[in-house]
Amino acid sequence: MTKSEVYSWRLARDRKIALEDAARRSGKSLGALLEDITAQWLLGRADHAESEAARQARLRAAVAKVIGTIAGGKPARSEHVRALVRQRLTRRRAG
Repeated sequence: MTKSEVYSWRLARDRKIALEDAARRSGKSLGALLEDITAQWLLGRADHAESEAARQARLRAAVAKVIGTIAGGKPARSEHVRALVRQRLTRRRAG
């Protein structure tokens, strides 16, 4: 891979020393080690994003089964919602 971009940031001295030591032990340059670390992190995030998307799809499918299926036994309840909510709030505030 051809590298054409530069990125820099500040980090704690002990973190820099640890990175340099890890690079030395692995026989890589600091840049190569950072390249590997960022590639692994990005791949991990992509896996997480895919699993999050799958989780969201599963949740949507579960919710879709019950949308519009509230069975309360009172077919005209929606016509009286405002009054019912106010009654319930009044009871909560009083007790």
